[in-house]
Amino acid sequence: MPEAPQTDEGWYALHDFRTIDWDAWRSAEERKRERAIESGVEFLQTHEALEDADDGGTAVFSVLGHKADILILHLRPETTHLDTAERRFEQTAFAEFTEQVSSYVSVTEVSGYMSQEYFESGEVADSGMARYIRSRIEPDIPESEHVCFYPMDKRREEDNWYDLPFDERADLMANHGEIGRKYAGKVTQIITGSIGFDDYEWGVTLFADDPTDIKHLLYEMRFDPSSSRYADFGPFYFGRRFPPTDLGAILAGEPVPASTDDETNSENELSEELDRFGVSIETTEDAFGVIVPCEAATEAVTEAVDGLRGNFEHYDSHIETAVHGGNSPTVVSLWTTNRAADTAAGFLEDLPGASEATVGSLTGKTNAADASETTDREQETDQSDIEDEVREELESLDIYAGKPHGEDVYAMVLYSTAPVSEVDAAVSDLRDGFDRYDTHVETGVYRARERDRAAVVSIWETQRAADTAGGYLADLPGIVARAGDTSETGDDPMQESGFGTMGMFYSVKPEHREDFVGKFETVGDVLTDLDGHLETDLMVNVDDENDMFIASQWRSKEDAMDFFRSDAFRDTVKWGRDILTDRPRHVFLA
Repeated sequence: MPEAPQTDEGWYALHDFRTIDWDAWRSAEERKRERAIESGVEFLQTHEALEDADDGGTAVFSVLGHKADILILHLRPETTHLDTAERRFEQTAFAEFTEQVSSYVSVTEVSGYMSQEYFESGEVADSGMARYIRSRIEPDIPESEHVCFYPMDKRREEDNWYDLPFDERADLMANHGEIGRKYAGKVTQIITGSIGFDDYEWGVTLFADDPTDIKHLLYEMRFDPSSSRYADFGPFYFGRRFPPTDLGAILAGEPVPASTDDETNSENELSEELDRFGVSIETTEDAFGVIVPCEAATEAVTEAVDGLRGNFEHYDSHIETAVHGGNSPTVVSLWTTNRAADTAAGFLEDLPGASEATVGSLTGKTNAADASETTDREQETDQSDIEDEVREELESLDIYAGKPHGEDVYAMVLYSTAPVSEVDAAVSDLRDGFDRYDTHVETGVYRARERDRAAVVSIWETQRAADTAGGYLADLPGIVARAGDTSETGDDPMQESGFGTMGMFYSVKPEHREDFVGKFETVGDVLTDLDGHLETDLMVNVDDENDMFIASQWRSKEDAMDFFRSDAFRDTVKWGRDILTDRPRHVFLA
């Protein structure tokens, strides 16, 4: 008998599809409709906030087409949570206007096809693979705008999936996964098993901001043998996510997500700030602005802005940054996305005499890049707190981790005193495993030019995946605290670094590599004489000598920012545009 793959299960899933009785809704009294909306919003909000369970997730979607009007998706640790949620919904006044036309019950799972070593080792406590498995069976529901759900079976007729040897099935699934990894960052999936739970064997839920990404992914997979020969599919459901507070807009036939008072107030506040400081600017479509009034000399502010502008101009989302006003200067920075504008605000608030930044849309519009982002700065602070918790956990393992400014990736940097060849061999083994996961961007080994030190850089598309990878990376040979935690070059070996910067990554045109290295040495001489500078390394990728990053350690953030605002740094940035194959991808500040 063919070998069955082992599986591990996590949270239970309920896809609850409902239609709305539009005739009954239109004929109902206004008071009854208001009560229905209130009860529906309350149900959705309490379950989204997990007031009924310690873990899981809930999201609501409007469904396009005739099959349903709304989808309520629940993920919970126990079946009792789903059972209670389903029956509790029926007690709401809103449920009187709905009918459950379909549902799907399943459980998140991973199988031995892609995670065989996890099942073979039996070591799950504190292992990196265990944390990765946990991220697949206890997933977050993505904030993406669009959702697609479909059930599926494996065939048993002429091409019987269950008669194939295990290794052949594993190879087919590995090739199938390669297609999915091409859509990393565009499409996120939650795979659930339903044998014994529902009419099909698996449920597939896909999330994406661009709906055509889902189409392209599934179309390409249709030609893969695991689908073309061995898969049968059930009905497809397609919808758009909306916040629970927009239930009334859904029932009124209005666009969702609806504009919020917070968004309107943000736009008005920005316009009022511009008027108050006498700033008049022409904006492009979908422009987002940062306004920072400064109580400092105009010359000092202008000089500092000039230094930042050189860095901002590396990013395609930057429109312009300028100083307005006379004796009371105001800095205005324009960007094509709200996320980029908010990132820039963090730098601009460090300007001389800077007050708190005002951030918002200058045109009253949003864009696709920000569709899943909130304009509420307090919520972003909450997210920052979460990132800090992960960062602190990894720091205990001597791993630097963080979210690079202006990018949707999470990265970590480790330093090792082991021989570079030993580190490279260990990372090569890890990389083979990492590459199987669609959230992996890249992992590389870098060698310091002037000292016996290796750096390992690993970049992932999600914080959870980066955290998972950290368990493996912490076990690499010779791992030490990030460079600069104790100075190896200064007179005081215990002098501590309070601030680190890493410019990542500089891809240099081959014919200009020596020019770049020479420029680094010149800047390095300047850094040596700066107060607050501890050490700087040029790290070179062992697999590509034209791929480099610069790691610097400083006594404080203020010392580092003084250099970034200097003429030397600004001139270096301008010079580098001609010799790099692309702009530096991102810069860490930690």
